[in-house]
Amino acid sequence: MRTEHETPAETDTADLRAGKDITLDEIATELGAIELRLRQLARAAETPATPVEIADAIDSLRSSASSVRELRDRMGFLSRIVEGDVPLATAFPTGDPWGVAARGTDRTDFGGPATIPTMWQLIRLAQDGKRVAAGGRETTTYPKAMNGIGIGWESKAASARRRRERDAAVAVEVLRIACEKCGASDGQQCRTAKGWASEKPHVGRQREAEGTVDAALGYLGDNPVAVPDA
Repeated sequence: MRTEHETPAETDTADLRAGKDITLDEIATELGAIELRLRQLARAAETPATPVEIADAIDSLRSSASSVRELRDRMGFLSRIVEGDVPLATAFPTGDPWGVAARGTDRTDFGGPATIPTMWQLIRLAQDGKRVAAGGRETTTYPKAMNGIGIGWESKAASARRRRERDAAVAVEVLRIACEKCGASDGQQCRTAKGWASEKPHVGRQREAEGTVDAALGYLGDNPVAVPDA
């Protein structure tokens, strides 16, 4: 399902990955291609076919290319981490564990247990891991620390997108249901006691629409029962 602002081209990502899901290595490679293309475009824009001074646009292209390059390098480093090439600290400076070891822990700082670490946490663990290894102390690797974690996992961005898709579907479904409270029929918005149209449907109508959509999408209340293709 596409959201209101997505285009078919935007959702067609098959050419970005060799397998079912894109790897960090593939992301880094794609970012490298984007960076090069931006720099090529900036160079080509120096001699446009018509006499228009677009120096600001050229500077913007090169600035964007630099930002993409930084992200490319970061994704490249993360790809080495997840492949197990980079030694990592077994815990954060606070002593809090991460990955499998963080299951069931109560981490009060930084948003709770780092069972699924963020990219910034992994980079910090790599920095600390280098110092730990230099001191002769034990380190770990991403594959070892994350063994068994990730099956059925969904990123925050994907969850937010699916939530927007669900809410958009509910908004459409609401208008297909007659409202027992105010008598609004198919295609009509709910109305107040004074007859004013409202973008907020009555609770019963909203609840019925949510139930229909959630059953179709595999949701249980506000939470997905299963992640598609996980």
